[in-house]
Amino acid sequence: MKILQVTNKVPYPTKDGGAIATMNLTRGFSLLGHQVTVLSMNTAKHHISVDEIPEPIKDLAKFKLVGVPARIYALSALWNLLFSRKPYNAVRFISKAFKAELKTTLEENTFDIIQLEGLYVCPYIPIIKKYSSAKIVYRAHNIEHEIWERTALNSRGAKKWYLKILTRRIKKFEIRLLNDYDLIVPITERDGKLLNILGNSKPSHVSQTGIDSSVLIPNAKNLEHPTLFHIGSMEWTPNQEGLVWFMDNCWNEIHKKYPKLKFYVAGRNAPLWLQKKLEAPNVVFEGEVQDAYEFMNSKSIMIVPINSGSGMRIKVIEGMALGKPIVSTTVGTEGIATTSGKNIVVANTPADFNSAIFELIENRDYFDSISKNAIEFIHEKFDNLTSASKLIDFYKKHIGQL
Repeated sequence: MKILQVTNKVPYPTKDGGAIATMNLTRGFSLLGHQVTVLSMNTAKHHISVDEIPEPIKDLAKFKLVGVPARIYALSALWNLLFSRKPYNAVRFISKAFKAELKTTLEENTFDIIQLEGLYVCPYIPIIKKYSSAKIVYRAHNIEHEIWERTALNSRGAKKWYLKILTRRIKKFEIRLLNDYDLIVPITERDGKLLNILGNSKPSHVSQTGIDSSVLIPNAKNLEHPTLFHIGSMEWTPNQEGLVWFMDNCWNEIHKKYPKLKFYVAGRNAPLWLQKKLEAPNVVFEGEVQDAYEFMNSKSIMIVPINSGSGMRIKVIEGMALGKPIVSTTVGTEGIATTSGKNIVVANTPADFNSAIFELIENRDYFDSISKNAIEFIHEKFDNLTSASKLIDFYKKHIGQL
């Protein structure tokens, strides 16, 4: 099968959930023997040259990168707010250069499946229909307007007002694009149900992000226990909000009870205001770490105090695969059929969050049980090749190859 994946950012390096979700399927498709082409917007924020992509990654697919700045400008955002009804988030990814390269790619190649990775490449569906007879798949990484709706709820003043407007625009944009594709692939069962409520009527197959057990290997050799840690993109608003909530509501009591306990925070592109927020006793801000899995293996209790966002938190999947006992909010574990007290601990209030952390610190048997069950759960439910194979079967059914 010939598959084209279309993305609004290069999925390498795999340092955020979107890149991981995209690249894991690229890997799965390739290892199953399919020919994969990845056509990506090479944005200013995530810019990379093809030469920087390692040969083992380039062996998986043909990568075509198109320069699309997609920068955020205050004046452009203001103009968009006053004189347009389209969401600024989407407008930034509309590019003549990308449209031209997509047209050329479709004219020079024949594909069976064209998989659109996320909402912001869906506006290119008309050009795909014009130049290709392939089945068009919308892979919904999340419910986009839900991210901004939840962020607006946690905001104040002018920011809250602006985010409410943005949320309405994104929701309308999201609904208008429903059913322009042939097939839809939500990343979670929950998202699939919400998309159906919004109006999707096309065939659907839930394909959660899988993990590669040959890469995600638990290793307690250098484990520093007890410790707390959080890892994720520090430019992502839900992570920022979650850390602020944790620092304001939980850390002081934890530090008072365990004055030697350290809380490690890792992630790239943290704004200065967030770095200052993390300047507290025994809080260690690592910034971007060279090897995320090595960092995670060296720490013991992972916290995911997320109260906004949508889709599935890939870092939760990775943390569980590495045997990390995780304390997360309900939103943080959304879309993952975990069982609190068995393979994860779910807590939504500061008191419950701290109580869960205290129990994991003081009860090693409980800690080890959560760790063991987390690994088993991920290996059973989130094997990457199994997920990719089931998705291929779904595609074959709809292009008449079964």
